[in-house]
Amino acid sequence: MRAAPGSVGWLLRHELRLAWFNASGGKEGAGKRRPANAAIGLALFGWAALHLLAWVVVRQLAGAAGDDPRMLLAISAVLAGGATFMLSSAIKASVLVLFERSDLDLLLSSPLPSHSIFTVRLAGVAASTAAVYLFFLAPFAHSGLLQGQWRWLGIYPGVISLAVLCSCLAMLLTLGLVRVLGARRTRVVAQVVGALAGAMLVIASQLHSLSSRESQGRVRALLDGLLRRDGVGDNPLLLPARAMLGEPLPMLLLAALAAVVFALTARLTHRFFAHGLQLAASVSRAGAARTAPRPLRFDRSLFVTVVVKEWRLIVRDPHLLSQVLLQLLFLLPLFFLIFQRSEVQVQALGAGLALLCSSLTGALAWIALSAEDAPDLLLVSPASQHTVRRAKLAAAVMPVLALVAVPLLWLTVRTPAAGLIVCFAVCGAVLGAGLIVFWCGRPGVRSNFKGRGKGGIVMNMLELFNSLAWGALGWFLAGATRAPLSDTGVLAVIGSSALAVVVPGAAWLLRVKRT
Repeated sequence: MRAAPGSVGWLLRHELRLAWFNASGGKEGAGKRRPANAAIGLALFGWAALHLLAWVVVRQLAGAAGDDPRMLLAISAVLAGGATFMLSSAIKASVLVLFERSDLDLLLSSPLPSHSIFTVRLAGVAASTAAVYLFFLAPFAHSGLLQGQWRWLGIYPGVISLAVLCSCLAMLLTLGLVRVLGARRTRVVAQVVGALAGAMLVIASQLHSLSSRESQGRVRALLDGLLRRDGVGDNPLLLPARAMLGEPLPMLLLAALAAVVFALTARLTHRFFAHGLQLAASVSRAGAARTAPRPLRFDRSLFVTVVVKEWRLIVRDPHLLSQVLLQLLFLLPLFFLIFQRSEVQVQALGAGLALLCSSLTGALAWIALSAEDAPDLLLVSPASQHTVRRAKLAAAVMPVLALVAVPLLWLTVRTPAAGLIVCFAVCGAVLGAGLIVFWCGRPGVRSNFKGRGKGGIVMNMLELFNSLAWGALGWFLAGATRAPLSDTGVLAVIGSSALAVVVPGAAWLLRVKRT
């Protein structure tokens, strides 16, 4: 039975259809009405393999007690990490359905009530958020059902309820940003917040693994104390874990909470949803009309003009900015080590900063040099192409060096020898990564930032070898400031040094000829 046109069911079917095409790579209106058969077949094959794995895991855990505090804490930790990634994907989905779909003006001008539109949009965000996690966790529920372990069926209401709660929080956060910042700035901020939420778990795990032994011991003592307490399973914070284990009352409570939050979010915010977006659009148009013309500046040199232009293009692209900032987040644990710890692991700092700075420089250099939006316009301009390309290279290198300048200066003041060696490794890695893209980069599209590695195998291999060479140099040379190198260490330093010189030389020999 098909839903009537204009009804909530009809809108929800259309929303889920768009989410399916977005997740599977299909493109409507471009001769591709459904996802490719190969993609569907590969997904089904992977799902069947997950069922086999789930069958073995469920059988191994058949005798485990559902009220074991250790199991409840482990599941709660997994759910906390999953909720973080759910919130990240829900924020990105909210930005997509609110700003990047470009169909809200048409829907809001139709006779459909705004409450129905917002309810369907929110339900679509929740469904797309839950679908990814159900793909990986539903095989465990199916295997438990076939083996007579009914508690595994709690995965379905647990995941769906958690996805609904995260989606409501993400939508409220996005609409709150619209009220405070306006629709234009919200797109950028929401993308950054989504990237930050998705990387928090990785950052937390790195901070724990790189923290001191005393800090790790305190964390273990805290967990042991929680496990020794009586009634730890009655803690309200463990309600989602108990629901995932199939306990009836926690399942009902979590599902009821999700339903109430969903209904309140849809009921109380749909007017602001419609009014806020229309007001943001009108304010944007009115503001554009009142803006006085900016005075033209011709006192900058060509080099400075190109550098500023590249930085502005990155800042104005919210999706691209969020992807770049996601790489910056992984530098935070290393900065934590430099500023917070009294006993600095200089080897980890030397290798880690060299690897991460090299990767970040390669990404920025690809954006500036290979993903130029108007290459033909630059070619026919009277500007010197050598100056333009050198400015683009500088626009990619300078932010990375500026970002690590203060931490490296602090490290150099505390441990001069190790600090200078780490500075040398970072500068070499950054310069090598930039020169590889400068010489071997091929044209690309900014919107394909995630798939930039598929363009040239040679350049990717050179970037990898450059990062490994300088990372190894940072590790061994920084360690040499504390203890003499062994024979193996000396050979590693010689080999890494040779590789650090050979890789840029190979990039220069393989450089793309430009007119």
